[in-house]
Amino acid sequence: MRITSLKLDTSHLSRTDEVFFRCQKALELKDAGNYLGAQEAMRPLWKGVGKRPDTTGLHPSVSAELLLCVGILTCWIASKDQNKEGQETAKNLISESIAYYESMQDAMKIAAARIELAYCYWYEGELNEARIWFTQALQKLTAEGNTRARALVGLAIVEWSAARYEDARRILTSNAPLFKKITDHTIKAIYHNQLAMVLRELAKSETKINYLRQAIHEYEEADRHLKLTRNVFFRVDLKNNVGNVLRQLSRLKEAHKYLAEARRLAISVKDKLRLAQVDETRAQVLIAEGRFKEAESVARGVVSILSKTDRKALLAEALITHGITLARLNQPQRSQLCFKRAIGVAQQVGATNQAGMASLTMMEQVELSCDELQAAFIRARQWLAECQSKALLLRLIEAADKVVSCLGSNLSADAANEILLTKSPHLQQAVLEYERRLIKEALAKVNGSVTYAASLLGLSHQGLAYVIESRHKELLKERSPIKRRRLRRRK
Repeated sequence: MRITSLKLDTSHLSRTDEVFFRCQKALELKDAGNYLGAQEAMRPLWKGVGKRPDTTGLHPSVSAELLLCVGILTCWIASKDQNKEGQETAKNLISESIAYYESMQDAMKIAAARIELAYCYWYEGELNEARIWFTQALQKLTAEGNTRARALVGLAIVEWSAARYEDARRILTSNAPLFKKITDHTIKAIYHNQLAMVLRELAKSETKINYLRQAIHEYEEADRHLKLTRNVFFRVDLKNNVGNVLRQLSRLKEAHKYLAEARRLAISVKDKLRLAQVDETRAQVLIAEGRFKEAESVARGVVSILSKTDRKALLAEALITHGITLARLNQPQRSQLCFKRAIGVAQQVGATNQAGMASLTMMEQVELSCDELQAAFIRARQWLAECQSKALLLRLIEAADKVVSCLGSNLSADAANEILLTKSPHLQQAVLEYERRLIKEALAKVNGSVTYAASLLGLSHQGLAYVIESRHKELLKERSPIKRRRLRRRK
């Protein structure tokens, strides 16, 4: 498929009318995935990504519109072209437009611009910042319409990215009437696609096959809207997502067919980033088939491509997949290095859920020393504290059991069974119980010294003392007495 550029005749328009006309056409082309055409539509006013548009002599309201449009285009094009500086430029342009709108007290435009700024942060993997901007925008958008719908689906995407799947589903399902009313096919496609992605994750957590079937239905509905917009880029994402669902259903041959179609579409529009995402899914399918050498080669290629972009959260995910392939090929040292790199990359952008996943997966895939095992569990427990996936919580419990075994617990199987049966079945509570047992074992090994126990658990003295005092007060008697420093009297 060849995406063509577009030249517009605006000789009959005033400069102000030309700005509004070109911005409208450019954003329409962006929604259709025609980024080349969108840039061409803005060419007389903007020289391309990294350049500031010419706002000389324009009214503040017109300057704001131009800056916002160029910021939006820069954000999307930078994401497609793997331009690390582009996202920062996009944020600066959009922030400047917000300043203009604030000076004019245009609440609706301020909210619309904040939504676009939130998407920029999400693309960079900065989920907390993205959540703040989406929430601020929604506080001003009380009327139903495309703008509010765009903010809601954006917030759902952020919560999905943070593994807060129930929150994401609540946002999407409680606002279903709004998404049914709107006529924008792009937003409707994103809505159905995101709902399908949430259902896919919940299917992992709740082992409900009907969720996966419903997800496929939502993907089909999303594709119906995307065909109307002729957006090839989003269709790549869609085919990739369907491939993931089929992988979960163990329909691996079908998964390969969808991924092959996704690759063909990504190549047709020369989108290396999306091609890398498709290949990361393909590596997971190859792992499921036991074709570990092929999976490792594909995953390694994905990591190489994503390392050159600013998409740190995606890179962390690819590193996890690569780490798994290396572990299956019996290369534990290389595998461990992959997982540790994933942790570091995810932390750079505050993607703590990805850091937690890397830490947890490393515990499952690699034989670690006692100290490494404890450190990995403590960090995974903290980073995944807000996750709403029962499957992840079960994995955390199994990981905690490894740590307890490593510490040499003398608890018999019967005693453990009795404790588990008398405790609340709530998974989060079970994880807290394992944490308590870990701390108790560590304190016993060092005669109650919080300093040495903290070192064993990979925490600071103050951190462990806080955990004991805030979550496990019953362990205060297990630790050595607290020594209070005497205050020196001033002479």
